[in-house]
Order: sequence, then C-alpha cells, then structure tokens
Amino acid sequence: MVFVAKRRPGIVGAAFIAVFAVLAVLALSAAAPDARAADPVCPGSKVKYYRNPMGTPETSPVPKKDSMNMDFIAVCESEAGDGPGTVKISLDKVQRLGVRSAEVQARALSRTVRAFATVQFDERRQFVVAPKFGGWIEKLAVNATGDTVKVGQDLFDVYSPELNILQQQWRTAGRNADATDKLRYLAFPEAALEKLRRGDPPSRTVAVPSPVAGTVIEKIAIEGMHFQPGEALFRIVDTSSMWVMAEIYEQDLAFVKVGDAARVTVNAWPEQPVEGRVTFIYPMVGKESRTAKLRIEVANPGGRLRADMAASVEIATPLDGSRLAVPDSAVIDSGRRQVVLVERGEGRYEPRPVKLGARVPGWVQVLDGLKSGERVVTQATFLIDAESNIRAALAAFTAGDGKGESK
Repeated sequence: MVFVAKRRPGIVGAAFIAVFAVLAVLALSAAAPDARAADPVCPGSKVKYYRNPMGTPETSPVPKKDSMNMDFIAVCESEAGDGPGTVKISLDKVQRLGVRSAEVQARALSRTVRAFATVQFDERRQFVVAPKFGGWIEKLAVNATGDTVKVGQDLFDVYSPELNILQQQWRTAGRNADATDKLRYLAFPEAALEKLRRGDPPSRTVAVPSPVAGTVIEKIAIEGMHFQPGEALFRIVDTSSMWVMAEIYEQDLAFVKVGDAARVTVNAWPEQPVEGRVTFIYPMVGKESRTAKLRIEVANPGGRLRADMAASVEIATPLDGSRLAVPDSAVIDSGRRQVVLVERGEGRYEPRPVKLGARVPGWVQVLDGLKSGERVVTQATFLIDAESNIRAALAAFTAGDGKGESK
C-alpha cells in the first residue's frame, strides 16, 4: 500500500512569508543609517532630541515642525549638558564679531597703590636746645632760622650766675666727683669742663654747643634776652632723612604692608623720583575722608626734600603666591552679579557666574566659578551676553506659560 502525503499550502506559505518578512526587516534595519547620527547639524555627535524653536518645553525625538511651520531645532548630545543661557554662534559670525578668548590660569598678581602725600620732618630727628640753667644770652653765634649747624658748633654765649658759683665750688672742693656731677647734671659743656681740669680760671660766660647736626627751623634766642631753666631757645632738625605721609583709600589697606617699596615723586623734580619703604601704617581711618595714613621713610642726603612739599606715591604690592585670574575685560559686572562667558567649543558660549577677589591692572582674581585650563571670552563679551540674556529670558517666559497651561 502506498501512502501519499497531502500538502497544506495555506499553513506552509504563511510560515515562509513570516520568516522572510523578519529577515527583511532585520536586513533593512542593519543597512539603514541612524537618522539622528546622519544629521549634519551635529558633526561627530548624535542628535539627542529636537526642541521647539520658540523656546517652549516641547521636544520631539524626530524632526518636526511647530504650529507656525517652523522646524524644530536639533540638540546634540554634546550640547545637552550645557548650562542655561548657552549661546551657539556660527564660526563665521564668531569671526565677524571679533571674539577673542584667553585661558584661565594661576599667575602672580601685583597691584600698584597710588596716593597723594606730603613731605614732613622725621620726628625722631628733631631736637630742642633748652638749657637746664637760667641766664642771659650775651652773644649769638647762630642768629638766623635756616642756618645749618654741626655737632659741637657754638650756638650762643651765656652768662649764668648759677654756673659761675658751681665752677668756684668745683675748684674749692678739690675737683671731687660730687662737684663734677653737679656741673654735668646741668649739662655743663664738656669743653668748658676740660678747661677747668687744665687749671684755667672759670670764665664769665660759657659757650653752649649744638647737640646735633642739622638745620635751625626755629630760633627764639635773641641777644641780651634772659631765659629760665628749660626754656626752648632753638629747634634743630636733621634733614638727612624725611618722612612722606601718604593717604590711601580704605579698600587699599588690604594690599599694603610694612616693608613695601615705595616710589616718591615731588612736583619740583618729577623726573627724579626717590625710593623709600613703608615703615608704619597708622591705626585709624579718617571719618570724613575714609583714608588711612601711612609713613614712608626716604633718604635726603642733598637736602632737596623740604617739609610740606606735595608728593605722589606709588607702592608696589605683590600678592602672596599664585592666584587663579582672568583678564578684567572677561568680566561682565552688573554691580550685583559678575559673569564670564566660558568657551565650550564649536561656537558655544556659556554664561557663568563667578566670585571675584583682588583686582590688579589688567587682571582680576577668581575665587569660585572657574577652573584652570578653561577659556573665557575677552572680546565681544557684551554682544554674546546680550543674546544669551534674551534667550534665557524667552525660555523662562515660555516655560512659565507652559506651567500655567498644564494647570
């Protein structure tokens, strides 16, 4: 007996068609390029999604148009992490705007503090001639204000009954130590005491010498006048060193310290500045001027500097260590908020708030908001910032509308 199998064309055909369809789909999907990867808008990257061109929160995984027939804008995967307000500018527009950038890096900062000042006498080099005994001035050897004197130079001759009595006692007492001490207590001139030791008779008048070298800036002594013990007769100043009293603004106090080098220029000789150093910063600030005083000591060997001269001062104040800094042209300062534009590459610029520190000519210290190696825009910043603000404001406005509609 022969058995003949009967075919079931319906079931076999359907199975064959199904397998062929699956293979065809797999082949097409493998051969078909990723539409997002092939998008020329994102060279070297993929399109993450498409956003509404008007800035609304609406997005789409595929290209589409909005209600006004405007194409949705592609957002690349490399752009998805950009901060709010990031601006994308075509490279040709970057060139037209003249955009320039600089690298953020740590550098040594130095600031020059400028101030007005006046020249004054060194208070530690001022002397007063005030004898410890009384008498009459019989002759003046230095008789004009402004005269210069040397150490030991005679200033005047004095007749003093008190000194005459002590000289006689010294001779009768046998030149003992007690009598010598009495004369020295009254600042009896050493030259006159030496004459007594040599056996010379006491003189009627005694020449009073200058205790220091300097310039007579005040003369009260007059020939024939009587003076009491302790009365000032001459005021002498050593002008080989002078003080320059400068006033700096309160905000500059943080940059100036004792020991800083200073350059002093007077109006009489502007082409010949004098070098000095800050020796003292006074512990008060003027209530009205809001300035602080500091003292600079300068050498004055030729006596060219004179008291009460007007002067200008420049103090070089290097900041300690290296500090992260950017060019001052990179900072957009609104008063309450300081922003820089960080270059993200391929024409993208991100506005980023920063916290600033010390400002020096051409540079400003960045305390927070930037890292070393990043690049910031230094030219055309306001043009890019204006476009960024417009986009950020539009996005916030439309986002608010979307939230209202969802309610």
